[in-house]
Amino acid sequence: MSPETPAAEPPAPAPPVVPQPPTGPPRHPARTLRVGALTVLVMGLLGIPLGLLWAVLAPATPVIKSGPTQAVYGQAQPEQPIAADGWFSLLGLGFGVLAALVVWLVLRRYRGPVGLVVVVAGGLAAALVAWQVGRRIGLSGYERLLDSAPDGTRLAKPADLRAGGIEMVLGVLPVPHGNLLLAAFGAAVAYTLLAGWSRWPSLRPEPEPDPAWFVPPTGYPDGTARPPLDHSGGTVASPVGYPEGAAPPPVSSEPAAPWPAPPAAPAPPAPGAAEPPRG
Repeated sequence: MSPETPAAEPPAPAPPVVPQPPTGPPRHPARTLRVGALTVLVMGLLGIPLGLLWAVLAPATPVIKSGPTQAVYGQAQPEQPIAADGWFSLLGLGFGVLAALVVWLVLRRYRGPVGLVVVVAGGLAAALVAWQVGRRIGLSGYERLLDSAPDGTRLAKPADLRAGGIEMVLGVLPVPHGNLLLAAFGAAVAYTLLAGWSRWPSLRPEPEPDPAWFVPPTGYPDGTARPPLDHSGGTVASPVGYPEGAAPPPVSSEPAAPWPAPPAAPAPPAPGAAEPPRG
């Protein structure tokens, strides 16, 4: 190939095929409903030990019997009811945060709106169970003494809630209020923060991409090697005179000799001069 012959332009490389990461199996609504109901049930049952712990930590309120099935506080401003509400609020918030963390780690396939609804419903169920279990510890003995003891007898009333409970709306719809909602509130806040800090857009662990997917192709589809690229992104033609794959000689660091000037073209003949003989 002479220097005047332009090098053939290499074929355009085929774009690399990037495989899509595998996705998990689709979630069936029936299975999702069963898992959610089972999780709410388990969280509701965990309200039993939560209520027992509240009954142990919350102090009983001293009262004085003032009549049949009636009693008044034994102190002008008792602190025990406030302490009972405070302990229930702290236990409910802690339970909600821990429950959200456990559900986030265990039910990875159901992260998202389903998991949020489950932890909120489970936190509310656990708070209701804990309230009913805790307030009934020692309640039967207190009511028996309240019926049989004479007036003026000092008694210890078990812990109960004053800042929370269930209110009947329209006389038929029970609606919880007050610190009964703190467990569900803590679960909702913790679950939402976990979703906001998730590194995956789908909120579920995704396989890490294979580094080989991002390696550019080393050749063309027909097996020929790609030409080298210059700094501007264009191809550099192979040096003329070297066989395929052979390395060029090393380049010296000394300054190159000046390129010889081309010979001068002959001057045109003067007008009227005789033309040279043609042979």
